Amino acid sequence: MAHAAPASREVALRHRTPDVFSPRAHAMAKIAVPIALGLVYGYWAAANRRYGGPITGWNLLFGFVTALVFAVLFAAVWQLGPKLRRELHAALWFAFTGSATGFLISQSNLSVLWSMWLGLAAGAGVLLTMFYRYYTHEDATGHRIG
Repeated sequence: MAHAAPASREVALRHRTPDVFSPRAHAMAKIAVPIALGLVYGYWAAANRRYGGPITGWNLLFGFVTALVFAVLFAAVWQLGPKLRRELHAALWFAFTGSATGFLISQSNLSVLWSMWLGLAAGAGVLLTMFYRYYTHEDATGHRIG
């Protein structure tokens, strides 16, 4: 019966997955992902704001402005975040997610307090998830492992 030879320690520590996308695909994703998410968010906010009523020009304008602001903020958080320490990086995602969720809920004619609590709950979930992810994928100085 044949057995695999044990791998050296260096090979065992380098367990990175291969990057199957070209640098051009990554560059396009840096533009396409914020735009796509912004359009979805803008449509959602506009739909919440009209509350089942007819689509108007002001509603379309609100949706596109909301999409633009969301896309710009998402791109900024996405690009600025990796330059920060893991605690601040997770806190940045907390602030972005909490405020985006709170704004979305506030457009559906619910109270400001309810919007705040749901935004805080969503942001806290993201804070815990992102901190855990960054804590397990970085060393103590903030450099990515691998």
